[in-house]
Amino acid sequence: MFASRRQQPPSVRQVVPLTRGERLLASAETSDGGWVVGTTADLVVVAAADDGPAVSLRRPWCDVDRAAFDPERSILTVEWVDAAPDLRPMLSDAAGSNLPAVVRERVLWSVVLAETVDVPGGTVRVAVRRRLDGTLFSQAVAGDGVDLSRADVANVVDATESRVRGACGLPG
Repeated sequence: MFASRRQQPPSVRQVVPLTRGERLLASAETSDGGWVVGTTADLVVVAAADDGPAVSLRRPWCDVDRAAFDPERSILTVEWVDAAPDLRPMLSDAAGSNLPAVVRERVLWSVVLAETVDVPGGTVRVAVRRRLDGTLFSQAVAGDGVDLSRADVANVVDATESRVRGACGLPG
């Protein structure tokens, strides 16, 4: 019923230390010999190197704006809330890993409530997100071409953030 899941080698496991209460959920080897690892807390990229694997990126799930998996090309695309360059690893055996499903589940878990609003220049997504420890916080992610420093944009974003925070029991 379930496909076999290839586990990362011990050398990869050693460079991805888990904090207290954190668990490894899924991993997948990339076409360049690295690994992408999903834990309950973070998305981790481990690069292959001549002197052994090393963590090249480790970010909490609440930093992921959106993620998608292209099964035809085996490419996982991760976009970040801070507009850092997208992560686009090609998975070497996507069928043998549940990493794409885990990425989807963890990102959805981190979003408590979200609302997209139209503003001059485009859209802004305002969300209340959850950290691993359960604390809630709000964030506003501007679409391309949106200037959050414009007063008319800031007013709409502030009102939306206040409404979304209030709906989650957070102070406005």
